[in-house]
Amino acid sequence: MVSQRFSGEGNRASDIHLTPRAAPTRDVELERAIAKDELTVLFQPQIEPISGRVCAVEALARWTGERDTEALFVRAQRHGLAERLSRVVQRKALRIAGQWSGLLGQLRLSVNVIAADLMRDGYVDWLLEELHEAGLSPHRLTVEITESSLIADQHLASVHLSTLRDAGIQIAIDDFGTGYSNLAYLASLPLDSLKIDRAMIANLVGGSRDRIVVRAMIGLAHELSLKVIVEGVESTAQLGLVAGWGCDLYQGFLSAGALDEAELERFVAATLAVAA
Repeated sequence: MVSQRFSGEGNRASDIHLTPRAAPTRDVELERAIAKDELTVLFQPQIEPISGRVCAVEALARWTGERDTEALFVRAQRHGLAERLSRVVQRKALRIAGQWSGLLGQLRLSVNVIAADLMRDGYVDWLLEELHEAGLSPHRLTVEITESSLIADQHLASVHLSTLRDAGIQIAIDDFGTGYSNLAYLASLPLDSLKIDRAMIANLVGGSRDRIVVRAMIGLAHELSLKVIVEGVESTAQLGLVAGWGCDLYQGFLSAGALDEAELERFVAATLAVAA
């Protein structure tokens, strides 16, 4: 196992029917950042637990105005900018990865897709065109969706995901183990992998119930022919457990946070040197 660490990191009820929902307020600072391309995309490695080989990376947005990706998207959602932000981050990640060669040229890229993307009729065509423009094969892309993206219209989400999958893109359900954790999604949607949320891993070493649940989730996913990616691995003890239960990939601060391109290339080279 590779354990070399790289830094980088990620109304009152009575008023509901009386007061119409207010339009989002403007966030001029974030609008300007999006328009002027001031956002940065970093990449967190997804690693095989036994060999230490980097197989894929997740694209994560960064901006000086917010502390991490989650806070950035919460802010964008609050001001009606989430879809614009999502498209900009996806496009930027695709264009960067499309230029990779050498050590980075075979890595898969994962991008996060929000509910507004998935519900938009033109999104699938937009993403496929962006892949073409970036020169990135659909077979190197994974789209990560959260369960909240499926709640509004599961049928429409399934149709769009099936079209993406038919084009060669893999589909992962993200943050599994939090929120609804609807097992029906695993059987009914066109999925390739399941990402176990970091909240399920935090108390893994000391909590017998957490161990039982995570081990069962990994076993269930494999029974359904889904790959399993474990997020938030921060200790060798956590890694030892999930590796022993057969997780396919992990990501977390134990090995690497979110890296820029130069840091990512050095990290990949370092993991190959250790494996050799």
